[in-house]
Amino acid sequence: MRMRAVLAASAAVAALLLTAPQSQAAAGRDRPARCAEKALTIRAKAVTGHPTVLRTSVTNRGTRACAVDRVPTVTFGDLDGIALPVPEGGAGGYRLAAGGTAYADVRTIADPADPEARRVVGVGVAASAAHGGRSFTAGRLGTGRRVLVWEPVTTWWQRSAEAADRAIGLG
Repeated sequence: MRMRAVLAASAAVAALLLTAPQSQAAAGRDRPARCAEKALTIRAKAVTGHPTVLRTSVTNRGTRACAVDRVPTVTFGDLDGIALPVPEGGAGGYRLAAGGTAYADVRTIADPADPEARRVVGVGVAASAAHGGRSFTAGRLGTGRRVLVWEPVTTWWQRSAEAADRAIGLG
């Protein structure tokens, strides 16, 4: 990963999240409050047949709609930086209905044979940058003993797994 670029982008995304006008935080006048981390379930697993693509999901177990960041925060083992949003402009919020689930795909590396690939034992996923999130080992993700990483990208949250797959360029 180009760490300086990733760190700069991470800082920029965090700054945008903190400074975005409230009108961008979530659509509509009845913007839901931020989701409490304890009300969320985070999952992640490699997409069948595509071990360099992870499907993540967040489910709101609460009784009211709430908002998470527009894109998940995805970190890689002990490497600095996060997966960057595709398309760019991931600042803002995503409304998650009570009992609702959103999906995002993460491409960890474009070319598994890339000599600059890094190998990590796990990935962290959070629905919002302010949350601690959940860690997943490579074995639990279904990527083998390690996750290959180089210039990772993530989609925005989508309404379905199929939409997340299309957004990352699968199927």
